[in-house]
Amino acid sequence: MAKTAREVMSGGAECIGENDTVLDAAKRLAELDVGAMPICGEDNRLKGMLTDRDIVVKVLAQGKDPASTKAGELGEGKPVTIGADDSVDEALKTMSQHAVRRLPVIDGHDLIGIVSQADLAKNIDEEKVGDLVEAISAAP
Repeated sequence: MAKTAREVMSGGAECIGENDTVLDAAKRLAELDVGAMPICGEDNRLKGMLTDRDIVVKVLAQGKDPASTKAGELGEGKPVTIGADDSVDEALKTMSQHAVRRLPVIDGHDLIGIVSQADLAKNIDEEKVGDLVEAISAAP
């Protein structure tokens, strides 16, 4: 039987609040030693993903103040997610289609973890990992 997202994900995903500043988000990324984290709304629903690259490109490079820019301003559009009981193959397909390295895992409306490229690499065959890396790397 194929593994599900729930079985391969890293659990306990910590959120940055949509009203927290980008500066706070950057500090949390550094403390957790991660390159991305989910942005959660006041309603505890996922609003998007915030990456260290977003901070550089959408805040610093545009001369915005990270101490006054809200994390929620960077979580544009509907976040790409995967259901907790979806298969690893589905996660792989979704990551490749959207060229993302991390997928928030949703159970109902609750964020329960993140599936990363590394999580998948440990659970699928090497050829599929290669295809995923290629799909993500080719993205703009």
